[in-house]
Amino acid sequence: METQHSHHHDPEEKKRQLNRLAKAIGHLKHVQTMIEHDEDCADVLTQLSAVNAALKSLGKEIINEHMTHCITHAIADGNLELVEEFQKAVQKFI
Repeated sequence: METQHSHHHDPEEKKRQLNRLAKAIGHLKHVQTMIEHDEDCADVLTQLSAVNAALKSLGKEIINEHMTHCITHAIADGNLELVEEFQKAVQKFI
């Protein structure tokens, strides 16, 4: 379920998040190549661990940014539905 909100995210923060995501995608593509070339399974797992850590870190940044801006605005606007939806999303993430 996608929820729309009426404000925009900080362009610099968005740029940082997209850059981190691009790096994670690059690492994941490298994992794909490693598997295709039958590289050592331990090395593949190490790279997958790095991808997981990068995505988890990105998720934490998004949670923090969302709480700082979006949720603050939602509470100020009395939009408790948005707050509840975000809580559900965080539970899925963790």
